Amino acid sequence: MQLISQYRGLRRENYILCFGRLVTAMGAMIWPMMTMILSRKMGMSARHIAWVMAAVGILSLPANLIGGKMADHLNKKMNIIYLDIVSVVCYVICAVIPLSVKSIVLMSVAATCQSMEHPSYNALTADITLTDDRERAYSLQYLCSNLGFVMSPTIAGFLLRDYLWLAFLISAAAIGCSVVLIFFMVKDITPVTDHSQKAVYQAEREGEGLWTILKENKMIVLYILVVSGYFATYQMYNYLMPLDLARLHGDSGAVIFGSITSVNCVVVVICTPLFTRMFPRVSETVKTMLGQLLLVAGFGIFLLFLGKIPFYYVAMIVLTWGEVFSTLAESPYLTKRMPASHRGRINGLSEVLRTGLTSAYQLLIGFIYGIGASGAAWVTVLIFGGFFVLLCAVLVVQDRKTYGNLYL
Repeated sequence: MQLISQYRGLRRENYILCFGRLVTAMGAMIWPMMTMILSRKMGMSARHIAWVMAAVGILSLPANLIGGKMADHLNKKMNIIYLDIVSVVCYVICAVIPLSVKSIVLMSVAATCQSMEHPSYNALTADITLTDDRERAYSLQYLCSNLGFVMSPTIAGFLLRDYLWLAFLISAAAIGCSVVLIFFMVKDITPVTDHSQKAVYQAEREGEGLWTILKENKMIVLYILVVSGYFATYQMYNYLMPLDLARLHGDSGAVIFGSITSVNCVVVVICTPLFTRMFPRVSETVKTMLGQLLLVAGFGIFLLFLGKIPFYYVAMIVLTWGEVFSTLAESPYLTKRMPASHRGRINGLSEVLRTGLTSAYQLLIGFIYGIGASGAAWVTVLIFGGFFVLLCAVLVVQDRKTYGNLYL
């Protein structure tokens, strides 16, 4: 009961935004299964899939920057609504046309719109939440998203073979429900006034460019690089894992992948409130390092026991612990250290860097995997992850020196 009661006392709009994310996540069946769709339904090789995923990532780079600017200069609530509407239209069209290159384009547009709305979601949550309540607010949002995700990947795994059109339709309906909910129920988006010592780094600086702010805050640049490395490594769960599962287990691989993805969501639902309550005094930088370490450990378990199905779930549990730590840290870290006037743009820049790094990384791993070297691909992933663990260690030490007020 105490795990749930810790989320009391937030602003009403926080709960509505969280419920909106829950509803949207209930229909998030398409992008997590993208590798399976391209390989099993369209017959693409690992290398071709890597090129498709990289192309989508590269094309989304300017879109993410635009999403960040929209968050800082336009109505954040309406940004979310308009971008969701575009996603709904794309998925409806995908449901009624035969699976083809057009479908890939529409799926990519829908995924890009969902990515573009993240800066508005994050900035709006920061606007309406006091500094000391941020971690609880973002934790609840993350928890609700994963409550919605619990069943959708498993359902998508069963629908993949014969009823993919229904997965598109369910996604469209769920996102549409979120649009209606946010439009009618999120009314007060007036930013809170926070005069605490910890809010000193958030003073608005209108008229100054993002690059000027970043030059003065080098730790934020390092943090974005670390988080981008984490995200690029984490995406191998959506790329290398399903490729290996399809290679080793055939059509059953989709069901296995869907089920371990659901395990991921279940662990998130259990551990998010638990970790939020257990580690409130652990700094965001230490949580980020723990996240990276556990991610590498999870992939190591998957590689060591490849072909043994029970260990897939063990690997997923370990890397999900890392995901929870990393996610609990990210938005609070950035919103506590950036001027409120630049929150959207810094989120957009973060999305751009992580997408660009992920795209380049997938091309490299796709090439290695494509020449028949699954083991070498995984070893590369582990080395890459280890490098970012070292960067996290630097961040832990230097951030305390730079933002002393946040450690009082």
